[in-house]
Amino acid sequence: MRSLRRRPLLVTVLCCAAAVLAARPTGPSGDGDGDGDGSAAAQVARLYADAATAGRQYEEGRREAELQRAEVRRLEGLLDERRREIAVLHEDLGRIARAQYRDGGGLPLAARIVLAHSPEELMRRQHALAQTNTAVGHAVDRSVRAEQRLAADEARAAAAWRDLREHTAELAALKQRIEAELERARGRLQGEADASAAAGSCRGAVRLDQPPEGFAAGWVAPVEGYELSAGFGSGGARWANRHTGQDFAVPVGTPVRAVGAGRVVRVGCGGAFGIQLVLQHPDGSYTQYAHLASVAVDQGERVAGGQWIGQSGTTGNSTGPHLHFEVRVTPEPGSGVDPVAWLRGRGVGV
Repeated sequence: MRSLRRRPLLVTVLCCAAAVLAARPTGPSGDGDGDGDGSAAAQVARLYADAATAGRQYEEGRREAELQRAEVRRLEGLLDERRREIAVLHEDLGRIARAQYRDGGGLPLAARIVLAHSPEELMRRQHALAQTNTAVGHAVDRSVRAEQRLAADEARAAAAWRDLREHTAELAALKQRIEAELERARGRLQGEADASAAAGSCRGAVRLDQPPEGFAAGWVAPVEGYELSAGFGSGGARWANRHTGQDFAVPVGTPVRAVGAGRVVRVGCGGAFGIQLVLQHPDGSYTQYAHLASVAVDQGERVAGGQWIGQSGTTGNSTGPHLHFEVRVTPEPGSGVDPVAWLRGRGVGV
């Protein structure tokens, strides 16, 4: 069974990619073998950077949408209040009309004079009728104003919902566009990587802008946003004996990090491991990063913990995109130890 480890704000493949890498290549490596800004590796890096920007916009838009929903709910509350107010006003109008009918308020003036027993009674009736008419006029005015406010609030609520739908649609379209572009670029990157691995010849380092949060002071996991797949010592038809490392399932082009400070002692591009790097660390241990799609460092180069040293892929003896990570006591295969236990011993939970 796979265990899952996700970054806190990830809701989609886009957000996962966005938080993983915001990198742009700075150009070819110093030996002149780099691919430059036109390479698939560089294009994937740029698209990851676009995804990072889109991811931030998505999160901002999501927060704005929550505020907008709260505003719409507030407006709908006002609408309910207006409707209750209008219902009360209509009831008042009905009550006044019924009172007028009972009091003869609807009789013509001549009939009221005939029915009046005295001029004083007639004056009282006329005064009461005037008061009633004034009350009716005020009630009608209040009802009209309330209905006008209701219409305005309904229009505002409808506009708020329309804006929210449009903004959501824009974010969805942006997400789909970047995902489609990124998928095409990943395919091109993997195609170039397969060609390099088949030829056994590395294309050279594609330099990447480094993590905005900087390098790690200690030890880190080799990738972010991963699923753990095949573990150390597990059996399978693809291995002669047992699995010698820990696999981290990630999409093609995901940045691969040096788990700690060290020196690049090997860059390889053929065989079962495909494109691979081996680092030597100050404590004498070695770490391997295999099945890569590209490398971002050269042999002999010193790296810092957390530095992006390559991009994941599925070269060599691989059935799908992932990073094969090994910890060894020598630079050679066959000297591996459990990578998960080794990382946990250095404070890195995976």
